[in-house]
Amino acid sequence: MTLSKDFVAKGAAQGVFMAIIALFVAMVVGGLAGLVTGLLNTKLKIAPILAGILTMTGLYSINMFIMGIGSGNVKSNLGLGSIGTLFTKIEDFMPIGRNWVIFIVGALSVAAVIGLIYWFFGTETGSAMRATGNNEKMAKAQGINTQGSKILGLVLSNAFVAVSGALITFQQSNASNTMGVGSIVAGLAAIIIGEGIISGKFPFWARLMSVALGSVIYRIIISFIYLAGVNSEYVKLLTAVLVVVALSIPLIKEKISKTARKSKKTGSGGNADNTSVKEEKIADESSVADSTEKQEKESAVGEV
Repeated sequence: MTLSKDFVAKGAAQGVFMAIIALFVAMVVGGLAGLVTGLLNTKLKIAPILAGILTMTGLYSINMFIMGIGSGNVKSNLGLGSIGTLFTKIEDFMPIGRNWVIFIVGALSVAAVIGLIYWFFGTETGSAMRATGNNEKMAKAQGINTQGSKILGLVLSNAFVAVSGALITFQQSNASNTMGVGSIVAGLAAIIIGEGIISGKFPFWARLMSVALGSVIYRIIISFIYLAGVNSEYVKLLTAVLVVVALSIPLIKEKISKTARKSKKTGSGGNADNTSVKEEKIADESSVADSTEKQEKESAVGEV
């Protein structure tokens, strides 16, 4: 019995180690995909969005080739249930339940990514990248290699995206070429919802956390949509509507603030009129005093 438990624990530990290696490989390959996108954009002068679409189109066939390795044919999906994943191996090593394993791994991954991003953007290279994103022309005038900053930003972002995709694959124990459909909309919704909760007045680390918070809120909303009995075919439409509403929040806030300022000015209109009358009265009195002083000087000169 003891030997059996030791064997299972050893196998689980080896499985966790191999899963971590797989995450590292996914991170490297994702970074290479970002490098291709960056080179297409900066060196070949292809529009950013078109460069991303071209890379994504090429990766579609590459993914099918990778999933077909060992079978001799290309595949659009691949099941991992027979070999196990990171989550199943951790569950074998620590029998605390699948949901708790997913929660712990997800929380640790988010904390690690936020910590790395916060540290990186505090360095000179990270500050140069932020400057490039805020104002590329000004950054170039300051001697920053903006093309290098763009390429590095795409490499890092695609590396983290690849790690995210690998974790989702481990969670579902299945890989498919259509898994990324709608992820851009979900990412935008998470960022916008997070920015609506935590504005730019908060510290940088809080704004990084707002993205994770926005993602959680977005998934909760989607869960409520499913619980309401809405057909899964209409979820994408509702998601698009949700993103449109989220994108409209800044404009709605601006209009509300403008209306509030106008009403404030209208309410203080009487005070403004009284102030202007007082200023005109003071100006008239000063002009009368100046004319009287001038007349006295002229009369004194005439007497001399």
